[in-house]
Amino acid sequence: MPVGKVIDADNGPIRAREKLPEAKGPNGGDIDSGGVFHKRLGPVDFSASLKTGLSVVKRNLLIVMLFTLASNVLVLAIPLYLFQISDRVLTSRSVDTLVMLTIVIVGAVILQAMFDAIRRFILMRTAVEVAAQLGAPILSAAARAALHSNGREYQTLGDLGQLRSFLVSGTLLSLLDAPLAPLFVLAVFLVHPHLGFIVVTSALLLLVITIINQRSTAASFSEANSFQSKANLHLDSMSRNSQIINALAMIPEAVRIWGKDTAGSLRAQVLAQDRNIAFAAMSKAVRLLTQVTMLGWGAYLALDGHLSGGMVIAASIIAGRALGPIEGAIEGWNQVVQSRSAYGRIASLLQTSPLNFERLNLPRPEGRLDVERLLFVPQGTKRVVLNGITFALAPGDSLAIIGNSGAGKTTLGKMLVGSILPTSGNVRLDLMDLRNWDQRQFGENIGYLPQDVQLFPASIKANIGRMREDATDAQIYEAAQLADVHEMIATLPHGYETFVAADGAPLSGGQKQRIALARAFFGNPRMVVLDEPNSNLDAAGDAALARALQHAKENKITVITITQRPALLHSVDKILLLVNGTVALFGQRQDVLQALAQRGLSIEGGSFGHQIP
Repeated sequence: MPVGKVIDADNGPIRAREKLPEAKGPNGGDIDSGGVFHKRLGPVDFSASLKTGLSVVKRNLLIVMLFTLASNVLVLAIPLYLFQISDRVLTSRSVDTLVMLTIVIVGAVILQAMFDAIRRFILMRTAVEVAAQLGAPILSAAARAALHSNGREYQTLGDLGQLRSFLVSGTLLSLLDAPLAPLFVLAVFLVHPHLGFIVVTSALLLLVITIINQRSTAASFSEANSFQSKANLHLDSMSRNSQIINALAMIPEAVRIWGKDTAGSLRAQVLAQDRNIAFAAMSKAVRLLTQVTMLGWGAYLALDGHLSGGMVIAASIIAGRALGPIEGAIEGWNQVVQSRSAYGRIASLLQTSPLNFERLNLPRPEGRLDVERLLFVPQGTKRVVLNGITFALAPGDSLAIIGNSGAGKTTLGKMLVGSILPTSGNVRLDLMDLRNWDQRQFGENIGYLPQDVQLFPASIKANIGRMREDATDAQIYEAAQLADVHEMIATLPHGYETFVAADGAPLSGGQKQRIALARAFFGNPRMVVLDEPNSNLDAAGDAALARALQHAKENKITVITITQRPALLHSVDKILLLVNGTVALFGQRQDVLQALAQRGLSIEGGSFGHQIP
């Protein structure tokens, strides 16, 4: 099909392709299909980061267990001291024996305190190491996963905080002490088998209570976490939309939405915690009754001459130490459940991230764009937003995408830069599907000006340079010149060093848009997508935008402009008209304008394709 011919959706499927230049290598030579230009990059293996974090935890926990073993053995010093005082010192009335025993026990107690402190120090540093190992991978994976959701993956950083808290909690120390409980049970058996059987029976009863507690609270804790996650999303939305909430007096409604989910979370937490507290009280009662039983039965055995009074008291203290970790685990079961769920979400996010896949580092693209049969149906809906979108652009072409509100223009623009993935079909830059480009390389070679302009809380210089530390002053100036915003920046009090707040202050809406335009042109990209780039611009801004588009054409940058304003149509080579998610017209600018005129459709008021006869 000739280049100048308009593609009309009413006359059948779109099959047009312009003859585009052959792909060239980095030095201008033709790229061989079996090429040597492919440089294999290692994947960003987030699974390896997770394994590294786990290995740190396992290695440090082994060290902690050694100190736990030593600490628990030394705990026996106090019962032994009582036993020796009762059965040896009081009977022999030897002061020297008392002094020597006291010195030895004091040393053992100090050593036990030191070992306990050391294991806490190790666990604290383990928590810090886990945060250092997993923080950046979690944030990177969450940013990528947010393409397919409402951003809930960012809350996974909160899950990392939950893991850190668990690693330094008393609950974990109780769980670490629990494997050594048999040591204390054995010590009680050595005192007397009857007392040992009492402790074993109590331990089994506590384990039953633990299992019942876990099963009865799991569903409620899960429901509470789900509601809390929704409440956090509402809270984040309120923080981002605080100005509109205040301007339209929407505070009561916003608080009501947040409060509804928070109330659901609190109700589920109260139910779960009530059950957990009840089972914790039962376990405490079992432990105390066990000690009472041991003291009573021990006294009976002592009356029969089987035990001494000191042995009875020592056995009671040892039994409390054996059952203590189980009771502590029951009281902290909520933290165990939350930490286990948090780790599951972290592992799922890191292991399933698309950033794990191996990519190719391709040559710098020329800007050829091929869009093939794009279909987009948002998840959870049956509404077709884009249906069968197909067109092609040669390097340096400029295209205006027009159409009424809701036609799918912004969605198409997001797909062209890879921020939304199609349900089916392909978007190719220099013949390579966007999903197969190395994300960093792809981002460095495109520019994007979204409809909702957001700047980072940083200087104008940093915002234009995409927050990159390796951005040079020359690159930033070149981008500002290419976007024709250098003169506007020069009028600001601090020029390029002007700090932009989170809400964009002190810049106006038009100034924010022009700074974002310079950011889009940073790094001399080969393709730029501009979504309503003049929505907040005055006449001077429109003129600067027109000059920027002319600069892009002179630099062979492929530009796709989404617009509702006819003024920009004079700066493009081609026009694509979207109607209800399908291509109604596509071709050279004059041909499309003539086709619109023949159908009696005016573009002067911005009413693109209200009705296609």
